[in-house]
Amino acid sequence: MNDFSYITSSHPAYIESLYQDFVKDPNSVDPELKKFFEGFDFAATNGFVANGKAPAAAAASGIDWKREIGAYRMILGYRNKGHLIAKTNPIRKRKDRGANLDLGFFGFTEADLDQKFNAGNLIGLGVTTLRKIIEHLEKSYAAHVGIEFKYISDQKKVDWLTNAMEKNFAAPLPIEKRKRILEKLNQGVIFEKFLHTKYIGQKRFSLEGGETTIAALDAIISTSADNDVQEVVIGMAHRGRLNVLANIMGKTYEQIFSEFEGTGQVDQTMGSGDVKYHMGFGSEVQTLNGKKIHLKLMPNPSHLEAVDPVVEGFARAKADVMYKSDYDKILPILIHGDASVAGQGIVYEVLQFSELEGYDTGGTIHFVINNQIGFTTDFDDARSADYCTSIAAMIQAPVMHVNGDDPEAVVKCAEIATQYRQEFNTDIFVDMVCYRRHGHNEGDDPKYTQPHLYALIEKHANPREVYTKFLMENGETDAQELAKEMEKKFWNDLQERLDEVKQKPLPYKYQQPEEWWRNLRKATQDDFEKSPDTFVSEEQFNILFKGLMNLPTDFTPLKKVEKLLQEKVKLFDAEQKVDWSTGELMAYGSILTEGKIVRMSGQDVKRGTFSHRHSVLRDENNDKAYNRLNHFNDSQESFRIYNSLLSEYGVLGFEYGYALANPQALVIWEAQFGDFSNGAQTMIDQFISAGEQKWNRMNGVVMLLPHGYEGQGPEHSSARMERYLQMCAELNLVITNITTSANFFHAMRRQLTWQFRKPLINFSPKANLRHPGSYSHVSEFTKGGFKELIDDSFVQDPAQVKKVLLCSGKLYFDLAERQAKENRTDIAIIRLEQIYPLPFKQIEALYHKYNKATWFWVQEEPLNMGAASFLQMNLKTINYGVISRQPSAATATGYAKVHKQEQEEIIQTAFSI
Repeated sequence: MNDFSYITSSHPAYIESLYQDFVKDPNSVDPELKKFFEGFDFAATNGFVANGKAPAAAAASGIDWKREIGAYRMILGYRNKGHLIAKTNPIRKRKDRGANLDLGFFGFTEADLDQKFNAGNLIGLGVTTLRKIIEHLEKSYAAHVGIEFKYISDQKKVDWLTNAMEKNFAAPLPIEKRKRILEKLNQGVIFEKFLHTKYIGQKRFSLEGGETTIAALDAIISTSADNDVQEVVIGMAHRGRLNVLANIMGKTYEQIFSEFEGTGQVDQTMGSGDVKYHMGFGSEVQTLNGKKIHLKLMPNPSHLEAVDPVVEGFARAKADVMYKSDYDKILPILIHGDASVAGQGIVYEVLQFSELEGYDTGGTIHFVINNQIGFTTDFDDARSADYCTSIAAMIQAPVMHVNGDDPEAVVKCAEIATQYRQEFNTDIFVDMVCYRRHGHNEGDDPKYTQPHLYALIEKHANPREVYTKFLMENGETDAQELAKEMEKKFWNDLQERLDEVKQKPLPYKYQQPEEWWRNLRKATQDDFEKSPDTFVSEEQFNILFKGLMNLPTDFTPLKKVEKLLQEKVKLFDAEQKVDWSTGELMAYGSILTEGKIVRMSGQDVKRGTFSHRHSVLRDENNDKAYNRLNHFNDSQESFRIYNSLLSEYGVLGFEYGYALANPQALVIWEAQFGDFSNGAQTMIDQFISAGEQKWNRMNGVVMLLPHGYEGQGPEHSSARMERYLQMCAELNLVITNITTSANFFHAMRRQLTWQFRKPLINFSPKANLRHPGSYSHVSEFTKGGFKELIDDSFVQDPAQVKKVLLCSGKLYFDLAERQAKENRTDIAIIRLEQIYPLPFKQIEALYHKYNKATWFWVQEEPLNMGAASFLQMNLKTINYGVISRQPSAATATGYAKVHKQEQEEIIQTAFSI
């Protein structure tokens, strides 16, 4: 938004000539100048015509253009920079950030205040005095609310926000809304007072100082329900969470307090639980306008902002399965702390994917509980930006900064934010500046580090008291009566809580995906000893294979791709075999034709990092995309595959959230190299490996991690199998290292066939994607299921076997090649396809079969990595040694010659008797 200050130093005749240009062609002048002239014309045609002349002639009638433009520059100045002087901080004076909004900056003095200006038309006041123009601008942009939107390039959004700000903040709210605000403030404050009285010293991460959050969320939910939203998904950290559960979600005090007292009947059949301020909750509430709306509060760990992508993925999945991908029907709300929204990189990742095709959720409302401190760190030490929300400018999301002690202003911001989201389906921020009454938790003394700040906070009335006083002093008679009545009700309600008056839990009707979850069961060890049948019929196999290989007649693939497909068809015709990539795509296709969702994302997944997948082809003439999996039949689901942004943490969190919403969806994230998955370690540690145990929430997300030692150096060899295996307990994960096309096919289908859901982490091949040993015969797809363990078909007589090599993944092919080359029938090579949960019975059966042999676990990884230590700790029913690389700090050597030598040593050692 240009303030065209250059124009004020121009000669009046030049401005008049611009006006004449505007009269001839309005689009010939600067857009902001055009707006100004339009306002001037409006004045002229509505009675303010200079000397009775028409608008076009008025330019020569003595109008002081420079003064009018000065007034318009002031209007633009307030719109652009009013937030820098707005009284948004309830506790301390704001920093001077050089807003330059004083009279002198625009060429005025006190003497000009009562002069009339046409520029008043531009803010809906008509021709009026400069004083009234400034009063209006102060109310709209520099009172208790300031808006940042200067960086938005879409003029429709700018005009919409300008209109919203200039119409909403001048008039008081109707009495019904004031009553609702006071009611929600009462609830928020009562909850904290009750806990502070009854549970002295217990951690609760109170909302005290920021109780207006409750009124704001209530306004967002009511406004969204009035604007077609049927479900709201909320992600937030611990501060204020219990208050939100009680006063927004409708969780009863009894349910919450039983957790404080340790008497809660927590269902631990699926896990060991988590602290009370991490648990999720779902409810169905009715708004004041009689609209029913589903609310979900996502479970989260203490890792701040980690829940953000999970909320987005969950919302996207619910939109896909419940609302036909209509994002207007579901609203994600992310509640941030000021220190975390400024400090955590995951916020950037989530904002960056907010408008991408694969991750768009129709816009998120970001509500910041800005208590001006992070644990003990003041904001001066916590960020370089002016605001904790400065990152919003990256995606041109507007930010409304608002004083938490002005609940009416906060509620107006909440309503504007909700309407904006529904109108434009993009993100918007509300930054509510408030304070934290106590320390980080209620047992922490904040005066150690902020004595002056907390001296101010100690004397400061809470938001309910501030608003009650405001109504008493500024309200009409009915507002004053309301304040007195609610004051009395407040203390009666608090006493009821102290007397433990029972509340009725809200009725709740389960949604379809929730019914699917309820029909699942807990897994047992036996489930992992023998997998269910996951084969397809020969007829279905042929439909899938042909569907993948046939291209439209008007599509021209690249010659290399055409040759690849022809080779796959030849392989099938000649040997009835299917290579890895075809087996993989057939697994997805089979699930799609059963009417279920398959979603895959990651860096370059459409083609595949190793050029094997080619799920989406490009026409070499016009670059048009063709998705090979969308053409099996008319009733199938479409294959949702997306090349992601260069993110692991955010994208994996999104996919976890997507899988959390719908057990009938196969959700896959593929790392570009498995080595890079540690960029998402927080998601893996806090959600994927432990979510079921902590929050009783199953999840079937699949992680494909390319893995294998091929001389590509320490960052392109190991997906850190040892880390995932170290996390394994209580049947929480499935860890596989699969070697054949058919077994991978069955592993993917098994994910949705099981009567439970488990995260699957597969260590995918790289070079061996094209190894003939990974090809599978058609019969392996049309019968049976996943093989946890694969015996050696090369060996004819088990009694002759002196040595058994138990191995997994890529190394098998190196070992098998040497075995065949030397015709070693005295050595058996067994593939462990599923490393966790270990198929103990199958291993023991083969141990008995090869009872004359010495057993070894053989791995490519150094001894301190891979599966060695996991097996030594967990596989104790058989005796075996370990063959591996030497222990190492780095995963692999960076020198090809050294790699080759190390690999040869492993093979030599394995085959020496």
